[in-house]
Formats: sequence, structure tokens, C-alpha cells
Amino acid sequence: MEKISCRPHRLKLVLPALAAGLSAAMCVAAAPLAGDARAAVDRLLQAQAAGLPGKVAIRVEAPASDPLPACDALEAFLPRGAAAWGRVSVGLRCHSELKPWTRYVLAHVAVEGRYLVAARNIDTGQALSAGDFTVRDGDLSALPRSVVTDAAELQGVVATNRIAAGAPLRRELMRGVAVIQQGQTIKVVAEGPGYVVSTEARAMTSASAGAAVRARTVDGRMVSGVADGEGQIRLPQ
Repeated sequence: MEKISCRPHRLKLVLPALAAGLSAAMCVAAAPLAGDARAAVDRLLQAQAAGLPGKVAIRVEAPASDPLPACDALEAFLPRGAAAWGRVSVGLRCHSELKPWTRYVLAHVAVEGRYLVAARNIDTGQALSAGDFTVRDGDLSALPRSVVTDAAELQGVVATNRIAAGAPLRRELMRGVAVIQQGQTIKVVAEGPGYVVSTEARAMTSASAGAAVRARTVDGRMVSGVADGEGQIRLPQ
């Protein structure tokens, strides 16, 4: 039985060929999906991404297995619980009567947009002002979904944790400033076409501006409304 030799001159011949083969295989696996399948995936992800806060860019990869079989009735879908955000698996289903099939391809949905970061260190309990944050551009899909993209969300909020300079501002790191304190005597206002009626009440809970709050009036009635920036309760019309 002949022994296989592993002499250096043979390795020099084998290794380049092996490397070339692996490189070619990697190129095939990374090749973009083409034809009707790519169009179906694009349509699905564009529809799912409509309304996202930024410019959407979609990249679709070829399936990891063999090339997709031909199909005249192709449908793209997202698995249950998946969203068109960041790296996502997209299903392709063929409704052929003769030989139906389902395959999955990988896609990446980048959302280029603006988000807010801390302009300086923000301490716990500090009320945020316009000088505490600045705007940055980037891929929102690479950030937590709770990142703040609208400065209006930062009006009347305080930091619940220390936020380092340059860190993205996230909703769970802030809370609204309480404009009504539990037990406080406040004004309840009901307003409509041609009239404004107000009375005093005792707040049953604390609330920030825009939050729902309940209060007990001087005659013992319970009312519910929304706290405004002036520390009053506005009743719904």
C-alpha cells in the first residue's frame, strides 16, 4: 500500500489550490440573491420598514444551502415575532402545486437616521436641558430600540441613571418630572366650547406632564384626567 507523502513541495502545490477553492465557495455563499426571490424579499422588507425614523437600506444574502429552485408563485414572509430591523431571517415559500417548498435567506435592514446622545456627563436625578444632548447620525438598527430620536421626548425629564458623555439617550434611563405630587391640592379644569369650569381636588397619585392622574374633589367625587405642565388636571371633553 502506497503511503501518502506530505513533503513541503507537495504542500506548496496543494495549499494554494485549496485556498482558491475555499475562496470561491465563500464568494458563492455571499453572492446576492437575484431574480424574483430578491424582488419578493425587497418588497416585503420595504413594506415592513415603512414609517421607520430614517433612511432604509436593505441587503439580502444568498441562501446558505443550494440555489433556490424555480417557482412561479413565490411569497416572502417574516417568521412569527420577527421585525424588519437589523439582521433578520426572511422566509421564501413556493406555492407550486407540483413541488412546494420553503427556504430562508438572511437579510439586514439598516435604518440610517438621527438619534440623541449625551453632550456631557449627566448625573442621576438631573433634569435634562437643551445643552445636555446633541444629535448624531448612524444606523439606528445597531442601537437599542429605546434610543431617543426626537428632542421633544426630553422635555421635562430627569435621568434615573448616570449617563456618560457620548452615550445614546435611552427612554429607560429617564423619567418625567412630577408636576403633581400625591396628596397635593390641585386645580381640576374642564373646558369646552364657550366655557371653562374649575374646582379644587386632592391628587391621589403623583404624575408627570401628560400622564393620567386621579383626584378627589372637595365634595368627594373621583375624577380622572391628564396632568398639564402647570400642575393642573385637565378633564377630557
